[in-house]
Amino acid sequence: MIVRIWRGNTRLQDAEAYGAFLQAKGFSDYHATPGNEGALLLKRLSDDAAEFVLLSFWKDFDSIRRFAGPDPEKAVYYPEDERFLLGKEPRVTHYEVVAGALPAEILGSAEVARGL
Repeated sequence: MIVRIWRGNTRLQDAEAYGAFLQAKGFSDYHATPGNEGALLLKRLSDDAAEFVLLSFWKDFDSIRRFAGPDPEKAVYYPEDERFLLGKEPRVTHYEVVAGALPAEILGSAEVARGL
């Protein structure tokens, strides 16, 4: 399994709306892509900005290419991102999952978010 990690920052006042957008659009597109195994959305607030980290889980790089196109390292953006993001990182990071254990409440939240 491969974890794809994307990061983005918004103004603090846009955090709630952008988080909702990512869940609605990003999670929907992930779920519609064969080979996607789920996703987690993380948020950290500071005094003047909100940082988002999106972890998406994929069966393999072929699955990621079905979502991202021929260059799996290239970040995927939507037109709505222009309204929210303070900048756009051109690349994402991938890691191979080699071990893990998640609490049931995280797994339950991920299943709810995916509509399972």
